Amino acid sequence: MKGKLIVSMMAMIFVLVTAGIGVAEGPDGNDRKGKYTYRSVYKACAKRGEVDSRTPIISPSDKTMAQWKRLFEKKEFEDFKCQQEWNNLSDEDILDIYTYLYKHAADSPTPAKCK
Repeated sequence: MKGKLIVSMMAMIFVLVTAGIGVAEGPDGNDRKGKYTYRSVYKACAKRGEVDSRTPIISPSDKTMAQWKRLFEKKEFEDFKCQQEWNNLSDEDILDIYTYLYKHAADSPTPAKCK
C-alpha cells in the first residue's frame, strides 16, 4: 500500500514538472490577441497602400519555432513590410504577435496559415 502511494506521488510530480517545462519553453503572450493584432497591422497597412493584400504576407507556418524566436530576439521586422505599423506596436502587442507566430509555426503541434 505504501509502495503504491510513493509510486503515485512520484508519477504526479513527474507529470507536473514535465507540464511546467512544456509551458515555459515558448513566449507567454496571448496568441489569440496576437493573431488579431497581426491581421490588424496588415489591414491598416493595406489601407495606407503599402501592401496589396489585407492578409499578412508571412504565415506562422512559414518559419519554425526556432526561426521565429531568432527573428523576435533580434527585432528584425523588415521582412514583414508595413514598418510604420510595426513601429507603432507596443511591446505587449509584439509579444502577443510573437506568441501567435511561435505557437503556430511549421514545427509546432498546430501549424497555421494566414487566410
